[in-house]
Amino acid sequence: MQFSLSSSPHNRVRRDTGQVMRMVCYACIPGVLAQTWFFGWGTIIQITLAMLTAVVTEATILELRKKNVSRGIRDYSAVLTALLLGICLPPLAPWWLVVIGTFFSIAIVKQLYGGLGFNMFNPAMTGYVVLLISFPISMSAWLPVQTMAQTSFGLFDALSLIFTGFTQTGYNLAQLQLGIDGITQATPLDAVRTGLLSGMTYSETLSATIFSSDWGWSYGWSNVALAYLFGGLVLLQQRIINWQMPFSMLLGVILTAGFLSMLAPDQTGSIIYHLFSGAVMFGAFFIVTDPVSGSTTDKGRIIFGLLIGFWTVIIRTYGGYPDAVAFAVVIMNIAVPLIDYYTQPRVYGHKS
Repeated sequence: MQFSLSSSPHNRVRRDTGQVMRMVCYACIPGVLAQTWFFGWGTIIQITLAMLTAVVTEATILELRKKNVSRGIRDYSAVLTALLLGICLPPLAPWWLVVIGTFFSIAIVKQLYGGLGFNMFNPAMTGYVVLLISFPISMSAWLPVQTMAQTSFGLFDALSLIFTGFTQTGYNLAQLQLGIDGITQATPLDAVRTGLLSGMTYSETLSATIFSSDWGWSYGWSNVALAYLFGGLVLLQQRIINWQMPFSMLLGVILTAGFLSMLAPDQTGSIIYHLFSGAVMFGAFFIVTDPVSGSTTDKGRIIFGLLIGFWTVIIRTYGGYPDAVAFAVVIMNIAVPLIDYYTQPRVYGHKS
């Protein structure tokens, strides 16, 4: 009888890189559909622009580097990076924003470090951070949920606005941001942050129309988070991702938010608010699970996820930006070599 040995990790179902990347893309579909349902066609347009930019940039750089272009494109890593970045952008952001962010993610963060498997930072989140710091106004131009919007728009209106700044009927982005009460709508994170800075208590900030419960549940945004949670659970069921990082990140959010709520209940958000507002669910299952820029040991993955959850709540509460998943991921990417160094399992037969 013959046996074949292979190095770890030992997977029961063998998948190549392209298959794994495609499975992650498929798992994003419920969340993308939910975003499109609640916020319009802009999400699909941004993702499409990002993918086109990513593929062209990847192919061009691989050609310049004398690498196999076809094999590089077929691993779908550039497509996945574009998808993750496009999901994070405001639906009606100008076209050049997604092009700049995607180019930076692929050309600088990924290819400059040597391509897939060599990048130190998560490409999508680093591109997002660069855009957020460079173009804060455009990156904060989110729309109200369509049922709460004063003005409705369709696919061609979204295309026109992204490429010209106006819909086919002449509305600009500022006009589309108005809610049915004539007040510019904000994201749940923006609404709470602005309210707290103006002297309101956390409970008082929840009186905004965007919230539908006293626990911080928001119509539209929280539904999108549930959709990404569903997609993430599918990835876990299919063993595409490990459980340590997503669940430890969520645990980090729960512990930090719960502790701060006990210290100052009127000045910090609830656990439900932090879990289902912004990009926490999306980040837990689709961002921190990046096999290249994340920790590679079992203990390290838990530490990595816990600290991302911790920094997410801390920056949201005390930092200068409402959502902080991208910043938390980039911060912890820097710490990955140190985490891996101190969490390497002891080699069998060695005392230390």
